[in-house]
Amino acid sequence: MKMIITSLLTLLGITSACGQPTYEVDSFTTKSGKTVKIHALVHASMRIEYEGKEIQIDPVTQLGAKTIGYAAMPKADFIFVTHEHHDHLDEKAIGMLTKENTQLITNPRCAEMLGYGTVMANGDILQIANDITVEAVPAYNITEGHQQFHPKGRDNGFILTLDGLRIYIAGDTEDIPEIAVIHDIDIAFLPCNQPYTMTVDQLVKVAKTIKPKALFPYHYSQTEVSGISALLENEGIEVRIRHYE
Repeated sequence: MKMIITSLLTLLGITSACGQPTYEVDSFTTKSGKTVKIHALVHASMRIEYEGKEIQIDPVTQLGAKTIGYAAMPKADFIFVTHEHHDHLDEKAIGMLTKENTQLITNPRCAEMLGYGTVMANGDILQIANDITVEAVPAYNITEGHQQFHPKGRDNGFILTLDGLRIYIAGDTEDIPEIAVIHDIDIAFLPCNQPYTMTVDQLVKVAKTIKPKALFPYHYSQTEVSGISALLENEGIEVRIRHYE
């Protein structure tokens, strides 16, 4: 699949002319020439712009000392929540981004906690627009002593397909066997912080398995991820390090 990649980069922490913070933005072009912009907000939170649609992934208003300026962003058409932990599920952020026809898409547990939402379990596929589909894929821990953080079958990762451009947002997972069947990925977001998600070695293994064209380590907190590029330098994968601490 042909994918044209460009990069529009703004510096995190710099304020715009209207006094609002700006974020790193990567721009991608789909097979028919449509633009997809992905804004790196924080940790597991990102904003995706596509054909006038606003998509928010795991929005949180605050993580540590960092506050995300959702009030200055457009309301969302679609909000995806992978699972219930505080760095992924934030009712305040969801409320700030919700308009009359916003669709919240999440796993059964979060929908139960919130009292609403379009439920997707592992393996479900949903078409949410003429040229947008979403697949819910497993995300869980397999390391002994870590399984309680993300038990098998509860949480989701998501694969968004926008006009043929396939974006894998892994959620909180390790290098689980189900990843081996994930294919044709253009852009991958893979988490990297123990004991909750992958080690650097696990992330590299997954990247070599699914072979995305562009890879974003995310959800990495204090994990040192700068060496991932060198570990994948012969794999034909472009590694992009953004502020997803």
